[in-house]
Amino acid sequence: MSAGKYCNREVIITGQDATVIEAARLMRQHHVGDLVVVEKRGEENMAVGIVTDHDLVIEVLAQEVSPDSVTIKDVMNRDLVTVSEDETLLDTLALMQRRGVRRVLVNNRHEGLEGILSADDALELIAEAMNSLVKLVRREISHEAQQRP
Repeated sequence: MSAGKYCNREVIITGQDATVIEAARLMRQHHVGDLVVVEKRGEENMAVGIVTDHDLVIEVLAQEVSPDSVTIKDVMNRDLVTVSEDETLLDTLALMQRRGVRRVLVNNRHEGLEGILSADDALELIAEAMNSLVKLVRREISHEAQQRP
């Protein structure tokens, strides 16, 4: 189970020069809480930052800054947590826990952006796996009851 297999590859991206108004509109339009800030280098989108809805609230609204005067470059987080798409899911989750982040960017072998894996995505995967285990145990109990009345 690799990060690349389970990451969301439909990442909503923006450039550093977009305004926070444009960012908020993109988040609303795509029903997401984050945008990955990229620079195009050759054929690859290279992640240079991330901005979340929380960043917009804390850095712009709570500071009573005019949203028209602020660009993504002003509020984005440049301290990215990234993994290779070949990284195991468990190692990726451990990294997220160590770094205290809810999202990790998944890169290809050229360091280009491939996807994003969030804590919410991981919880959904774990819940599905637990549900499968519960079904297995129930089936085993049922099978045992039929074999040995």
